[in-house]
Amino acid sequence: MSNKLLNVADYRALAKKTLPKIIFDYLEGGTDDETGLYHNQQVFDRWRFIPHRFIDVSNRDISCTLFNKVWSAPFAIAPTGLNAIFRPDGDLLLARVAEKENIPFILSSASNMTIEDVARQCYGEKWFQLYVVCPKLAEQMIKRALAADYTTLIITVDVAVNGYRERDIRNQFRLPLHYCPRVLLDGCLHPRWLLRFLRNGMPQLVNFISTEHANLNVQAAVINRHMDASFNWQSLEQLRALWPYKLLIKGVIRPKDAEKCIELGADGVILSNHGGRQLDGALSPMETLSDTAQTICQPVLIDSGFRRGSDIIKALALGANMVLLGRAVLYGLAATGEQGASEVIRLLKADIERTLAHIGVPSIKKLTPDFLHDRKP
Repeated sequence: MSNKLLNVADYRALAKKTLPKIIFDYLEGGTDDETGLYHNQQVFDRWRFIPHRFIDVSNRDISCTLFNKVWSAPFAIAPTGLNAIFRPDGDLLLARVAEKENIPFILSSASNMTIEDVARQCYGEKWFQLYVVCPKLAEQMIKRALAADYTTLIITVDVAVNGYRERDIRNQFRLPLHYCPRVLLDGCLHPRWLLRFLRNGMPQLVNFISTEHANLNVQAAVINRHMDASFNWQSLEQLRALWPYKLLIKGVIRPKDAEKCIELGADGVILSNHGGRQLDGALSPMETLSDTAQTICQPVLIDSGFRRGSDIIKALALGANMVLLGRAVLYGLAATGEQGASEVIRLLKADIERTLAHIGVPSIKKLTPDFLHDRKP
């Protein structure tokens, strides 16, 4: 690990240098004024640690048990689309990193490798995330994930319409990329990225190419987040009936919505504001985490804005069972490929373990709200 890359912010800075502006803006950007991006980062400061002393922390356990499996750390690689635009075979690289590090990997339905190809080339446990573009296509993808031995299905429910992502609109970001002089020049100024791009070609949303219902309009709908805006509780029940294994619902914020998901058969929820990429001004999921964890008995996972192990510790203390990492791991992937993604994960593991020692907790299983002071008036 480079002694110059000490944290996620360092990998972000290197990713920014490595990628053309149009690509980095797609990775980094939020919606509207992007106040949600700022809020997701700043909200963690609401809680400050109250360390316990005179505790033996000579051995510290950061392992996490979820759905009867022990993972090496309390976080997973979140579902992210178009990973090949940062590094060729980005989905497979992340899946392999997750397998090596013994953490869950969640393949996005907007991936650049098919459900089946990832399953064939990676032997770790695989979870699949579903965007519901239309009911028939959703049913087909669920059947494909089932046949490919995915163990957990995540249904994302916070993208009825696309967020107003002004960076992408100004950059005319779309697939295929629009080769205007500005974009061509920017690519030439990032020769290593450009060479990889030319060697491997334009990434495609292959899960939508390889289906009988797919066409260019469907691919455009996915990239622009034009999902099934009619998706409702009855729709959720219908999809639950198709999937016999663990089911998580991603994108809820309200504790009552989480409770309803469980009533309809979900095995847990993922609190999320989509990393600030859908609704600007939405609450951070950290702000409803404690109430949700007290409302339901099933697992509560969370994402949106995590960059430090200490912030992961805060989420666990407030009741989260696991944290999902999106941009943080993608910065590593974009910066130095598979090695960078691995290094980000190891940095966060070390950060979690170090924080446990500082606050006087030998195991994440012993974390409670008692270790935090809520500064909110």
